[in-house]
Amino acid sequence: MLAASPVARARGVAPGMGFADARAILPELAATDAEPEADARALAALADWCGRYSPFVAADGAAMPGGAASILIDATGCDHLFGGEAAMGADMVARLARMGVTARAGIAATPGAARALARWRANAREPAAIAADGDTASALAALPAASLGLSASVAASLNALGLRTVGQLAGLPRAALAARFGDAVMAPLDRALGRRAEPVSPDPPRMLHAARLAFAEPIGRTEDLARALDRLLAQLAASLARTGEGARRLVLSLYEPDGRTRHLHLGTSAPTRDPAHLARLYAEHLESVEAAFGIDAMALAATVTEKLAPAQPDLDRPRGGAGTGVASRADALGRLIDRLANRLGPSNVLRFVARESRIPERAAIAVPALTAAAPPAAPFAPPGAFAPPGAFAPPGAFAPPGAPARPLRLLARPEPVEAVALLPDSPPALFRWRRVAHRVVRADGPERIAPEWWRAEGAGERDYFRVEDERGRRYWLYRTGGAWHLHGLFG
Repeated sequence: MLAASPVARARGVAPGMGFADARAILPELAATDAEPEADARALAALADWCGRYSPFVAADGAAMPGGAASILIDATGCDHLFGGEAAMGADMVARLARMGVTARAGIAATPGAARALARWRANAREPAAIAADGDTASALAALPAASLGLSASVAASLNALGLRTVGQLAGLPRAALAARFGDAVMAPLDRALGRRAEPVSPDPPRMLHAARLAFAEPIGRTEDLARALDRLLAQLAASLARTGEGARRLVLSLYEPDGRTRHLHLGTSAPTRDPAHLARLYAEHLESVEAAFGIDAMALAATVTEKLAPAQPDLDRPRGGAGTGVASRADALGRLIDRLANRLGPSNVLRFVARESRIPERAAIAVPALTAAAPPAAPFAPPGAFAPPGAFAPPGAFAPPGAPARPLRLLARPEPVEAVALLPDSPPALFRWRRVAHRVVRADGPERIAPEWWRAEGAGERDYFRVEDERGRRYWLYRTGGAWHLHGLFG
């Protein structure tokens, strides 16, 4: 048996006992199959809910007797939000009890000490056992040596030697204790007393910029949630301003009294710390929140940040956006992208970025607009060297200094044309595109673009010509293997 209920334990049934022996003691005993994976998911969900107390929460992987589990919470700097350590511990135990979870809390300077207090000193009368600051050794002295998480064999050996409490172990000479038991005793003892670090990896990782708010009574109206969000955004913006950063990804966590947690994710196309802009982006998300029992705590964290240098706003701009670190004209497109992406979905709003390729139609790729900055292009494909398929830009915008001009519009795919040239290497004198004939009066070229040798499906060499017909319209054509194609249109 892996675990036993309090009623079964009171009748003599204990974890580790064979089922036949347990049935002999308690004939009416009912048993069910263990589901470790389901237990792990439930513990992870409970740890997620405990994020209402601190951004640093992790399911504890240390083994516990009786099939119980534990969660580690680093409440440093958070307990004052709940009236102190004792009030926070009592609130935690009471809320879990209302959810049907029997819990005991231990509060100490180290994870090992807190774990020992929760498992061995906390009880129904004192559900939250607290070790006074700087008094960890005294708080643990009377606890059994097994409270340090020792193995059963080591604990039995210590008991045979008359070393039954943590205080007795701590009072022994370290050399003698280490010589007899090595790290099997010294490591747990040192971790509990703070002599040796015990790293804990929170899930999710600790956020540098975060704000949280707890309510005396649950709230549920959209207006109340919006006002609470405004307070959180103001705190987060102040935190970001201190480090000169802006948020690119945010998550708003809503904690419900029944143990459920909602996470509302948000992304921006550029770093920002403008509370008004972020509040508008979150407005639609808040309208969709339906909590039967309300929301009793909220937390906002910037999961991805980038440096945000101060920028001079336009002189004719009202003072609403000053201090956000983003100029109004440059910010207008970003704000539009943010609204569209968070309304339609991040994967449905795209932008073109340059990538490493000599071939014009491969020199740009569509990526979600909320992704990070585009990677640098290769030397042979400078950023913006070619217009993205179907895109428009000012004349010369895509031409690097000294390079031949590129067309305003690049077709999504080169279209075959019928062309007549005076000589094999000459530009076309006449070409037919989409059933319309165009007589060429001016031409420039060729400009040879070699294929990408590392691609098996690469085409042959292309000789590009810039041509102008009798009506003054200019085109970008190329010849490869005797066939002609039209690839772009000039303004």
